[in-house]
Amino acid sequence: MKIRIPLAKPEITDEDRDAVLDVLRTAHLSMGPKLGEFEHAICDYTGCKYAVAVNSGTSALHLAVRALKLERGSEAILPSFTFSALLNVILQEGLHPKFVDIDPESYNVSLELVSAAITPRTRLILAVHTFGFPVDLKSLREITQRVEQLRARSGSTSLRAGPHHTIQIIEDACEALGAELHGRKVGNFGDAGLFAFYPNKQITTGEGGVLVTSSRQMAAQARTLRNQGRDPGLDWLQHAEIGFSYRISDMNCALGISQLKRIEEIITRRQKLAEVYDRELAFISDIRRPPLKSDIGRISWLAYPIHLTKEFTRGDRDRICESMARKGIATGRYFAPLHLQPVFDAAMWRGAPKLRLPNTEFLADRVITLPFFNQLTENEIQEVCGTLADTIGGLRKT
Repeated sequence: MKIRIPLAKPEITDEDRDAVLDVLRTAHLSMGPKLGEFEHAICDYTGCKYAVAVNSGTSALHLAVRALKLERGSEAILPSFTFSALLNVILQEGLHPKFVDIDPESYNVSLELVSAAITPRTRLILAVHTFGFPVDLKSLREITQRVEQLRARSGSTSLRAGPHHTIQIIEDACEALGAELHGRKVGNFGDAGLFAFYPNKQITTGEGGVLVTSSRQMAAQARTLRNQGRDPGLDWLQHAEIGFSYRISDMNCALGISQLKRIEEIITRRQKLAEVYDRELAFISDIRRPPLKSDIGRISWLAYPIHLTKEFTRGDRDRICESMARKGIATGRYFAPLHLQPVFDAAMWRGAPKLRLPNTEFLADRVITLPFFNQLTENEIQEVCGTLADTIGGLRKT
């Protein structure tokens, strides 16, 4: 089958191509001047103090968690409705994942459930801006500060405290570059923030990610770790720590610099695409559409997610996606719940009763993401929506 309308497609302009070719004409293909230029551009756009560019969002997360120096066995609270990289890093670093359910409207964690999940062993909260919808980090920080005050009065901590807050917050904005919370760009509200630039993101570097932070110490630690643990104050082959090969090339950085120049145009364009989808899907009663606006900030649309109503099953959702593909239209199925993954079962439960997260499990069985990229046309959206309506209607008759 041939896909005519893909799920995602990077927008690469002649200016982007020229930026990459300019790097290829130099001797600086890695750890060159474009690396620092890209990091400065990220700081200028997001308002973050320090940026450390790496080869993926997953690498940025790994460096952030490693730099926090959390004690093994510490609890890390995170959503189950998210990408597998979060669980992978948590398990690799010897932390104990503690999953919480989500709000079905925003697809983000329920702050009430996060608050209820905190225990004396909690040292980290991973807050994810799912699909580019901002999660209320200001309220989340207030929750952790109240917990800290209670702990200080009672003296109840079962593990060592971290350097800044007993409960650290990492803000996963890998799907949300340009989203805003209370007038500030996301990425600024946690002890560290993450962005990613895979080809399905708002802007792309091909492969790449960045860690942002207001901590000079964390930024310095991340720069050492990304380059095999090399200390810039020592000779090139002197390794101060156990590090990683998480470098990003200057070609990737040049592409990112070029793309970042038009990020505001991209966010505006994607908001308009979401509005067209909302209008065209308004008459399909078997689906639920996402909100077009956030009460706490600005959405930066990564994807356009809908979900089927409770009358439909995961099998129905899969049949709809397969039928759309046969008609040349790609769709996505997000996310496979992390608490139901075999790796989590093997690492954590070993036969214990399964955790139940009703909203996560309900949505994971019914979410469909529709084609969403900068060059998508209104006519293509109309075709997608008409085909979806016909497919659901046909399923209803069987």
